[in-house]
Amino acid sequence: MLDRSLALVLATGIAATALVLASPGPVRAADPNPIALLWNRERTPSPGPAQSIGGYSNGCLQGAMALPASGRGYEELHRARNRYYGHPALVEFIRRLGVSAKTHHLGLVVIGDLSQARGGPTPSGHRSHQTGLDVDIGYVAPPGAHARMRAAEREKMGPPAVVDLKTHEMSPLWTKRTVRLLAAAASDPAVDRIFVNPAIRRTLCATPARHEPWFARLRPWWGHHDHFHVRLKCPDDSPLCQAQDPPPVEPDDGCGATLAWWFSPDAQNTETKKKQTDEGTPGPTLPDECAGLITPAAPSAPEAPAVPATIAPMH
Repeated sequence: MLDRSLALVLATGIAATALVLASPGPVRAADPNPIALLWNRERTPSPGPAQSIGGYSNGCLQGAMALPASGRGYEELHRARNRYYGHPALVEFIRRLGVSAKTHHLGLVVIGDLSQARGGPTPSGHRSHQTGLDVDIGYVAPPGAHARMRAAEREKMGPPAVVDLKTHEMSPLWTKRTVRLLAAAASDPAVDRIFVNPAIRRTLCATPARHEPWFARLRPWWGHHDHFHVRLKCPDDSPLCQAQDPPPVEPDDGCGATLAWWFSPDAQNTETKKKQTDEGTPGPTLPDECAGLITPAAPSAPEAPAVPATIAPMH
């Protein structure tokens, strides 16, 4: 079968260099994956009914819904990244969580990246978030965050860390209210799992929370010291969505040897190797159905003399 990533490039008739220069948003000039630039170029959702297609790290999104910048109990940050689109199920989940946080006085919920307008791989920041079913949420709102923030304010803020990555200790910002927010998110029936820093799971293992039904949905992963990553189940309206394998059944509620590994030298070495692999490979092949969501490029203009181009990095 023809690699769909190659087919997408051939169908558009755009070389990798031209993709970088044509991208309407700031991207890295030397990104190893020109396919991600194709998806980043799409600034509006595709027509058709909402469907999550493929896997969380190799898929796309048809008929996406845009998350409003402000809602009851929540505010979204970094709108300029154009990653505020999701399957309607994800948008509704965020709205439910915001209302729950408002009702139970859990503080303002700050929302980070969802997906691009048509999903697909991003030029930076994520391997997943491709099907409109992933969202990053701050554990705590940053100082100065408030309802109905101005556009410029959203771009300057980021959620503060609740875990010290060097010591694996919790910061004073980690409170019972943060635990209640995590519990509210993990208790939602649409949620498949939530990625958190291993230190957070270790901390909760020492509390009665380890016996709660929602606790098993908290999965340890590197980073995630300032935000948790919510992943929804495949919606019923998306037959082409590829569900993730369920987590393995762990003894001791996942609070024993498997959790201890995350704090070992082997875990640190594995993280380093993973970063090196991720940076040097373009990612899995996208499903065939994703090709139709990319807008064909306009005919190229006559070649002009090359001029220097400055492209701001994406953070």
